Order: sequence, then C-alpha cells, then structure tokens
Amino acid sequence: MRVQPDLSILDLEAVVAGLPAEDRLLFHRIFHVATSTGEIRPPSSMRPWIERQFGGVEATLRQTIVKVTNLVTMEGVLYNWLRSSRPMWSQEVDLEAELARDTGDPLDRPEEATPEDVFGRVRGRFCVTASNVAKFDGFHGLVVFDERNPLRWDRDQIADYIDTGARWAEAAHRTDPAARYYLFIWNCLWRAGASLLHGHAQVMLGRHMHYAKVEALRRAALYYAAQHRASYFEDLYRAHELVGCGFQRDGVKVMANLAPLKEHEVLLLAPAMSDALKDRIFQALSCYRDRLGVTSFNLVIYQPPLGEPDGLWEGFPVLVRLVDRGNPTSRTADIGAMELYAASVVSSDPFRLAQALREQMSA
Repeated sequence: MRVQPDLSILDLEAVVAGLPAEDRLLFHRIFHVATSTGEIRPPSSMRPWIERQFGGVEATLRQTIVKVTNLVTMEGVLYNWLRSSRPMWSQEVDLEAELARDTGDPLDRPEEATPEDVFGRVRGRFCVTASNVAKFDGFHGLVVFDERNPLRWDRDQIADYIDTGARWAEAAHRTDPAARYYLFIWNCLWRAGASLLHGHAQVMLGRHMHYAKVEALRRAALYYAAQHRASYFEDLYRAHELVGCGFQRDGVKVMANLAPLKEHEVLLLAPAMSDALKDRIFQALSCYRDRLGVTSFNLVIYQPPLGEPDGLWEGFPVLVRLVDRGNPTSRTADIGAMELYAASVVSSDPFRLAQALREQMSA
C-alpha cells in the first residue's frame, strides 16, 4: 500500500474495504474490525469542565470507537483518542534527582551487592549479569547496565545488553541442557514494573515448555498454518503492510500493532537475532524516547528454544514486542479490569506510530 500520512485508525474499515478481494480476505483471516458510536448529553453546568479537560464539547458528544480483534491470538483493543484526555492524578518526578538520591542502589555495585549465578557472571562491554534473588524460574538473572539512567543508551549499548543476555542463556543451558526456553525482558521505570531505577533487563531460562504466552502464540500459529496452509507470522505482517502499518528494513519486519496490548505497541519480526534486528530495536526505542516522548516501556524478546531444532517450532521467528506504559508521573494505572479480563483500551493511533517508525528508521 502507498503510505498515506493523513490516515488514522478511524479510516481502518474504509482502507480494508478498498483492498483487492484477495488482500481483503487475508486481512480478515487475521483481524476483525468494527466501529461503534457513543453519545452523551451533558448538562450545561458540565460544559466548562469538558472544555477544560477535552479542549471542546463537540468531540465528546458523538464519539467513534474502533474495535480491532486479532482472530488468531484473540488479542483485542478498543480505540478512542478521547481516553488520553480523561482526568489523571499525577505527581511530578525528576528522574535525575531520584537517581542521585538512590544511594543504596545495589546495582551500583553488582559484584559486591548482588549474587552471581552458579555458572558465574557474564560480562559485556557495557553491562554485567547478576542472579535474581527472588526468582521467576530456576534460572533468572539480571543484565545490569553500567549506565544508571535507564533512558541513556546508544546503539552499541542496546546491542551489548541483548548479546550479554544471550551469552547468559547459553551459559545456563550448558549448566542444565534441559533448560532451553529463553526470555529477555526489560521493564523501564516503575510504571513498567521495575522495582529499581538503575537500568537493567531480566533474563530467564525455563525447562519443560516455553512461558505460557509464548507457547500460546506458537499453538495459535500452528493452528493457523493447518487451517490456511500459510505462515501466521508472514500473514500478520502482510495484513499490517496492506493498510500501511507495516514495512521492512534490512530484512526485519516492523509493525505498529493493530491489536496492541497497550499504547504504541511495536512488533519486530526476523528469522533470527541479527545485527539488523538489534539495530531496529535500537531505532524503535529511539523513536519512543526521542519522537514520542515515551519514558516508561516494556520490551520482550520471544524466540524458539535453545539446543537442537525442534520441529514443533519450525517457522517461529524471533519476535520483539515493545509497549508504552504511559507517563511515569501519573498515579493512575494504565491497566485495569478491561485489560486483565476483556480487551485493551487504547488512545494512541497505530497509523501515526507507523509513520513515526518509518521516519526514525529512514533517518
């Protein structure tokens, strides 16, 4: 699809309707899209408040909500940009001041203040590993960044954090060959679940089967392949590309997820972890920090198990997911009962996100 920068999520149904029949069929194999309208009748006494909060009354009187559901994974989202303007409690935070006050940070002295794994530590150019005291799994470590500020990094540092995590996983796998299922996660700042400000990622290596959401994705992809004799991951990318929310850079597929978990979710797909994929991860994070003003995020890397190839994982790529967790100064949680038990509610627009990613990755 030729990119049309003026498109928004409100145009998604019309964009899909205008696709050639074969492309439209492929899109509808992956996504269901529906639009509804919500109306309010506020009393005149409430109008001044609405104007202050939302910038005007008219936009609130008749609201368009777009519902997108991934029919393969059953991840769903309800889009309404007005949600970004709803009342929030906030408390200003100075990250540099917080870091300066955090004099008891054990990650400042990882060799002295953190345990090591049974196979020792793995040292990178810009980081070192530690063993997590309160573990998620038998092998659960930290990649502790030398740089304390979790928002201060460059291309080489991001690549080194990923490489050091992979070397940690190989060391753990050598220690216990039955431990094969590797996960790399980065929770940036407290809003994303980090208990320490000091920059760090977490690494896990499990036995028996992959972590539940990775395994669920593998099974959904296998079921899709059996139904349609096609790769789910290739078709997922094609569906995004058809509507202008996906593009490729150096063999890496980049998507502004149409059914995101929360705000500004980015998907990156590649056959294996490579320098090109690490570059795209750096660029996506830079887009967050430098273009979108995102300071708190979650990042995860899914990949097939370590060791001998397993036919059950054939065609499963390396998948990177990044999601914006909102303003860290806000006292209002971004995940509530809707996200836990129904569908995500999102105000950011994947068409705008895709444009920002294109610009970042073309610079």
